[in-house]
Amino acid sequence: MGFELTGKDYADYIKKAYELIHENGDYVTELDLATGDGDHWSNINMGFEKLVEKSEELGQLPISEEFKEIGKTMMAVIGGSSGVLYGSAYLAAAKAVKGREALDCQGVCDSLEAMLEAIMSRGQAKEGFKTMIDSLAPAVMAYKKGISDGISELEICEIVERAAVDGAENTKNMEAVKGRATYQANKGLGHLDPGAVTMSYQIGTLMNCIKEKINF
Repeated sequence: MGFELTGKDYADYIKKAYELIHENGDYVTELDLATGDGDHWSNINMGFEKLVEKSEELGQLPISEEFKEIGKTMMAVIGGSSGVLYGSAYLAAAKAVKGREALDCQGVCDSLEAMLEAIMSRGQAKEGFKTMIDSLAPAVMAYKKGISDGISELEICEIVERAAVDGAENTKNMEAVKGRATYQANKGLGHLDPGAVTMSYQIGTLMNCIKEKINF
């Protein structure tokens, strides 16, 4: 087994992630209104919409250059802290896979880990703070463990997706340490973090795209 994720493949992933984020607009906005100012979905949707507009151009780039372009676009288009965090994440991923035309299993893991470290560093946050990190960090940990344990790439995709979804779900049990929810008396306890939810959408979509590329 094995797979190769090219720039075109990643551009196709961006389109699918956008579709999922777009169609869940009301749900994500409702989550955000419960704990924040209600603009997370509109910001993230705007960023992915712009990437879809540029998808043909992005798909012709080597993956490392594509990540750099995605990072710059997200930083320019997405409002609020999300733009800076996503932009930083993709620029860090571009450095982590510098010079690569495409990604294999380890390459995808390296890029996700670089994104996680950049978001934690730039946002001065960590797992348990009720942010997108609470979906991404378990996914990265599951990915690294899957590679270390030598399990199949198909199984890795499944456990990484599950870790991301479960991580987002677990934010319901957390008190916010960062963001608007910290101003509430209950610090958002009992509510899902919208950033973690949209992150889980992205990771799940990416894993499904990879599953389609695996050569059996």
